[in-house]
Amino acid sequence: MADAAIATEQLVKRYGEIEAVRGIDLSVMPGEIFGFLGPNGAGKSTTISMLCTLLRPTSGRAAVASFDVVRDPGAVRARIGLVFQDPSLDEQLTARENLDFHAFLYDVPRATRIARINEVLEMVELADRATSKVLTFSGGMKRRLEIARGILHSPEVLFLDEPTRGLDPQTRSHIWDYLRALRRREGITIFMTTHYMDEAEFCDRIAIMDMGRIVALGTPDELKARVGGDVITIATTDNPASAAELGSKFGLTPAVDDGMLRIEVSDGAAFIPRLVRDLSAQVTSVTLRRPSLDDVFLKLTGRAIREEQAGALDRMRMMGARWGGRRH
Repeated sequence: MADAAIATEQLVKRYGEIEAVRGIDLSVMPGEIFGFLGPNGAGKSTTISMLCTLLRPTSGRAAVASFDVVRDPGAVRARIGLVFQDPSLDEQLTARENLDFHAFLYDVPRATRIARINEVLEMVELADRATSKVLTFSGGMKRRLEIARGILHSPEVLFLDEPTRGLDPQTRSHIWDYLRALRRREGITIFMTTHYMDEAEFCDRIAIMDMGRIVALGTPDELKARVGGDVITIATTDNPASAAELGSKFGLTPAVDDGMLRIEVSDGAAFIPRLVRDLSAQVTSVTLRRPSLDDVFLKLTGRAIREEQAGALDRMRMMGARWGGRRH
């Protein structure tokens, strides 16, 4: 566990008879962008809450930045940054005042505080708005300021809860530019949740969690290879009958995705004419594509990611900025 930025061994959390996290093993290496995906109730929130020292594990071990989350929670808190899904800035303060207060909480030395605040404001392109009240900022500007605040004290690990949720596509792209530049510039480890599958493609590795266990872990390409072949999505004039025929005639078990039948085959282009010819019901629409992370998620959890109101880390939000971990 010593070499990993984040490591768990048989990590368990129970609430009475409910086992929210069922013995997960996880290792995130320094400098990695790691994505954490899963449906609501999968155990993501509980896991991250334990990693951030909000919750005490029932059993097992977890270490962040080489410090045990149970034995040395203060050292863990001093070495992590958090960017919450919901806004947590003081909108009556200026950008600089928000950062100055955070620097005070984290004991950023006074001699370097101003320089560090200027540095992170430049990094997220908000230097020209340093003296503006946050209430005048757009949603994207607030998110950029929250990222600046999260890295102000030079943490080793940055936890991001849905960092671009609710932002327009252009702003989301810009946020990702900042995050990738941050990883290159400061060598920081980024551990994030997202329900945008295109964002998950930016991660070095992804863990998909369901029912308290990690059901898949790998690079985006490795996970997509688990789907196999091409993905065909069809609608017919009688979907239930067509689903039965896909099994009896072709040996396929379709998934139902948003009222459509989804199947995986090795050569979709060759299979579609056969499909249209042999199904009793009329095919009213058909699409063919390569597997995506959405397909991986659906295959492993039985749910489409868009059906999930992805991962509000409720206990993380309760932290606020109050516990202000200090570096010793």
